Amino acid sequence: MTSETAVHHRRGWCPGVRRPMATGDGLLARIYPLGGVLSAAQTRLLAQAARTHGNGLLDVTARGNLQIRGLREETYPIFLASLETAGLVEPAGDGPFRLTVVSPVAGTDPADLVDTRALANSIEAAAAALPDLPPKICVAVDGGGCIPLDEVGADISLRAVRSFGEIGLALGLAHGSTIRWIGTTSPDRTPEAVLALLRRFAEMRRSGKTNVRRFRDLATELVVNLGSVVGLAPVMPPMCRRAAPRAGIIPLVEGQAALLGALPFGRCHAAQIDTVADWAERFGRGEVRVSFTRGFLIPGLAPEQVRALAEEARGAGFILDPADPRLSVLACPGRPACASAFTRVQADAAQIAESARKLLAAGMTVHVSGCTKGCAHPRAAALTLVGSSDGLYRTIIGGSAQDPALSSLPLSEIIRRLRDLPESGILADAFHEPL
Repeated sequence: MTSETAVHHRRGWCPGVRRPMATGDGLLARIYPLGGVLSAAQTRLLAQAARTHGNGLLDVTARGNLQIRGLREETYPIFLASLETAGLVEPAGDGPFRLTVVSPVAGTDPADLVDTRALANSIEAAAAALPDLPPKICVAVDGGGCIPLDEVGADISLRAVRSFGEIGLALGLAHGSTIRWIGTTSPDRTPEAVLALLRRFAEMRRSGKTNVRRFRDLATELVVNLGSVVGLAPVMPPMCRRAAPRAGIIPLVEGQAALLGALPFGRCHAAQIDTVADWAERFGRGEVRVSFTRGFLIPGLAPEQVRALAEEARGAGFILDPADPRLSVLACPGRPACASAFTRVQADAAQIAESARKLLAAGMTVHVSGCTKGCAHPRAAALTLVGSSDGLYRTIIGGSAQDPALSSLPLSEIIRRLRDLPESGILADAFHEPL
């Protein structure tokens, strides 16, 4: 496989194992575990592959997928063969390679109203042969339990609700930065309803009515038209829930618990992945769940095991404190891992998290991006910092990486202003100045 081939494969597509993406540190392959679930053996294999064929670094994505970095062209065929044998290669085709996202505790959450894993599998099967879907299309299947999926940024959102005394699925479409709830349907009709929406969206694109790749970018009249293709019962917009816990101990069914270990900015080393596989066998039931909160979850823990595992997890560099300021900072790999990035994002993000500790504790979110693509967080954040070719960061208040900036500042000045700003301070006042 040549560099030219790798670049050809990645244009217009999400990277996979079959079609890696050329980046600043070599080739990048993304693994799409169905439901975010890996066996301990598969997890250990990925760690070995990252060491042997890559640079030993892996990323957990915002949809609960895994990326292996720094792959070399000369050993890529061996890498591909080893993952194919383990069932870790995406299906042939143009994607989406994994359509659905579920809670990492799906199937074990006592608050879930439906079997979200079974429902997600049915949706995946129903849509598998549907042509012409853009690869980034995503369906969030939320059972109504303890980990909401609001932050996933899905095109179609499903949430289990109690409707007229029965369990139903509220169905919503992404529209800009919000969700437009269009109706409810029964769990058994949900795959059919989702398939109808996806099919109509693909038809809109084929007919030239739109060329957008995501539901959120559709014109309002097209969103209304899209919602009309399924017969749905009325819906009251579901109530907002507390944001998903990004780390900590989570109670499960039958007195068991799960440990959700977060990774600073989603980055980990092969040795940490090996350790996670070991925990799954020693403490859990041999299963590892990759979480959209950019971490790993070990389910099936007996109460007496929790403390010992938590101590080991902290020692291995995992974040267990939900109040850790790094969990409120979203950051891409940055330089040198990404050839598009202008700044060393992850090192800078760690300093920003520390300097803005009191603001982050009060609920502020910060997105640090090495370029205007904003891969780590395509939506708005309270403060977005975008690296530029002069080594400075463009500062954007309440917007995304593509929005106009208030100022352009060096990292040291950003850190000073964040540290000096009181919790009740106004970000726009702190960063407004002529560009």
